[in-house]
Parts: sequence; C-alpha cells; structure tokens
Amino acid sequence: MSNRGKGQSKRLGRQHELAGGPLGIFGEEAKKHDAGVRDAVDLILMTLRRLHSDLEFSFRNAITKKEVNEKLQRIDSKMGKVLFVKHARIKPDGGIIEVRDKHGRNRVILVGESKHQGNDVEKIKAGIRQGKDKDSDLMVAGNAIERVHKNILEFRNYMMDELHFPYVVFLQGSNFSTETFHVNSPDGRSIKIAHDAGSMNRIDRVTPSSFGMEINQNYCRNEFVRLDGNQQMFQAASLYFQANPWTMEEMVNILWNVVTTSLEVLGDELESSEI
Repeated sequence: MSNRGKGQSKRLGRQHELAGGPLGIFGEEAKKHDAGVRDAVDLILMTLRRLHSDLEFSFRNAITKKEVNEKLQRIDSKMGKVLFVKHARIKPDGGIIEVRDKHGRNRVILVGESKHQGNDVEKIKAGIRQGKDKDSDLMVAGNAIERVHKNILEFRNYMMDELHFPYVVFLQGSNFSTETFHVNSPDGRSIKIAHDAGSMNRIDRVTPSSFGMEINQNYCRNEFVRLDGNQQMFQAASLYFQANPWTMEEMVNILWNVVTTSLEVLGDELESSEI
C-alpha cells in the first residue's frame, strides 16, 4: 500500500471512530426497517458525497456486456470478441458506485447484490405446509441462486486490471443458515432447520465465487497465491450469509467497510488533497 493509501485508511478510520461507528456516520437512516440493498447503497453514496466533497462519485444501475468486452479488448485484443445480444447488460440489485480518478476515468468502488432463497421459517410460523402434496414442513431448495455467479464473473472480467474487487452479495433465507435452529409452528411442534442438510443448504453452491474462503468476510482487496514460483492474483466476491433478513444497519456497515477499502486501494489514483 502506498503512503497516500495508508493516509486515506487512517483518515477514514478516524472519521469512523469520531462519528461513533456506523450509526454516527449514517444517522437514523441506518435503522430503517424493511430496507433493501439498494436503499443501503443509496445511503453509502450520500455519505461518501458528504464526507468526501473533494471526490466525484456517481451511481449507475448496470454495465453493458459491450462495455465489458471493450474493457477486455483493451487488456488483450484476443478477449471480448463474442457478443450476440447487443443490448445485454449486467444489473446487480443494489447498483454500482464509481469514483472519478485523476485521469478522468470512472472506477468501480462498490457493487451491491441481495438474494433471498428459502421461506421455510415464514411458512412454518404461519402453519403453511409445503411440497407437491402440501404435507411437508420444509421445501427442498432450488438452484435459482446459482445465477448470481454470472454477474460476479462479468464484473471480474470488467475489473480484471484492478487491484480490488468490491462485489458484495447479501444472501438470506432458510437455505443460507449458518447454524441449526428450530422454529415453532402454530400446532405446537418444533421444526428443525438443519444448516448442514444437503436438501436445504445452498451456501456451497455460492462459495465458488469466493474460492471457498471463509464466508462473511470483506475480500475487496485482491488476494495473491504462489503457484510453482509464480504469483497469481485472484478476485473474490464478499459473500454474506444468514437465515434472518439483513437489516439496514448490518448492510451499511458491511458496505462501508468494502467501499473504504476500495478508496484505500485506489489512493494514488484519486485526485484529492486529503488522500
């Protein structure tokens, strides 16, 4: 990390400490109920603009497949050649935050995504039986969540030349439980939600996008491994799992840690007298 990057990191840390943590930074908006990841990203953007008026931030809903291919071609002419659907785009649920660097280029510093799979807790509490014959307490998990990999791979292509990868996915629902628990049904029964049941848990279907590393961690800064004496860089998505819905406060705290890591990594590239 450069000295300027270290200075940025310390300054952000001081702001966080002086403000009294996430609620001190984001205010009562961070306590909003029934908020989604887009609300959390919007709050992050508003806060960045307030705390870093010397930098230019922007938001967009999507990147196009054409942009991804153009970026790949600039890296190496043999890449980014195939495009059958001209208007194809990648649209993460929470959108994308970018910052303008000193060369006039917009750099991605945060991508937010949220996925829900598994309504067993809600169904059990409501006394609703599931399955084809409506005689089961639990529903065998589907595979729809695996589609999240496509967006992650597209952003990896787009950010192949970056030293950070600020892609955050919040996954919630009974299919993403990290521990076994019980839910009481209206008829007095206690139904077990097993976190290690192959018919229920879908965490293992998503963790290939973080190379099987520990979950619920910030992997914004690129990782490096040595293979046969050669150093290889890889970019891992930051995957956050829990059975209960993610609160606004939890999401903004995680997203803030990721976006400040992005600014730290980009420190030398940003036009700012404070960094």
